[in-house]
Order: sequence, then C-alpha cells, then structure tokens
Amino acid sequence: MKDFEELINRVVAASAASDLLQPPVSAAELAEAEQKLGFRLHPLLATLYRKVGNGGFGPADSVLPLSGGPDADWETSVVQEYLDRIPPEGSDTWWSWPEGVVPVLDWGCAMFACVDCRSDDGTVLLFEPNAITGQDVSRAWFIDAGSLAEWLETWLDGQGWYEEDAVDRDFDMAPWADASSR
Repeated sequence: MKDFEELINRVVAASAASDLLQPPVSAAELAEAEQKLGFRLHPLLATLYRKVGNGGFGPADSVLPLSGGPDADWETSVVQEYLDRIPPEGSDTWWSWPEGVVPVLDWGCAMFACVDCRSDDGTVLLFEPNAITGQDVSRAWFIDAGSLAEWLETWLDGQGWYEEDAVDRDFDMAPWADASSR
C-alpha cells in the first residue's frame, strides 16, 4: 500500500474542529469489526478509523462510526449497515449487496457512499437505489471516485458533487461494472 501519511495528516487537521468526531478505534476494536464483517477493511479506511476517529469526519463530518451505534443522531455503524444488507444464506430474494463493499456515509434518501474493500485502491461507490429498475440492483451502483485517497482529496479540496456550489458542475458518474458480478 502507498504511504498515505500526508493525506491522513490533512484529514486529521480538517476534522479537528468537527463536533461529531469520535476518538479513534483501538487495534482490538478494528480486529473485532473485521471479524464481524468477515473480511479486512481497505488499509486506508482502517488507518482512518485508527488515526482520525471512529466517524464524524469527511464530507459533512458524516463518515459513519466503524462499529457500535446507534449514536445520538440514530445513525448505525459501518459494520451494522453492511450486515443489515447481506441476505441470510439460503434466502429467496432478488436483493443482493456486493461482498466486501461497506457503506461509510449516509447521504440520505437511502443513498450511501461505500468503499470497495476488495479493490486495490478502495474504489468509492455511490449506492443510489432510485436508479434501480425492475429487480436489477446493479443499476444502483456508480463510481464516485477511483480510490478512497482520491475521494478524500476531492473532499479536502472542496470539489465534491455534494458541495453546495457544485450545482453548475458536471458530475457524470460511470456505472460500476462489477456490480452485476458481485
């Protein structure tokens, strides 16, 4: 993995004033969360939770806590949001959630920013359920950023599609090609 020390330091500095920032998780808490998920978090995402905080940073100071919850605002956690979306084994459902893709930020209206922990770069995806037609859930997935580092840089630079002044900018997100196979 690349050395993201400078990026982490920028995230720490940008998040310091957040009233929502929670203390970082311990190594034991991270290990317990990964055990519950059944896979390891993308290394940069794990480092954010270990060095920045257990949620309350990032766009709108709204990255979800890794585990625990609900918090005072009735948000749950990355672990709980992921586990709630995985259908029980053997269930008869058309609904499926991609393995290894964790929801990290709730945009509202059932939209989530998610990190693909299986991708080398930690691709950040937008889950937008209003785009689902019929029973094709793959239509709800879009690439928000090619990597978690890029997503963080975009936020730090105030250039995200979610920024108030972004209305006039073109943010055409590509569909996530792996959605139908995962």
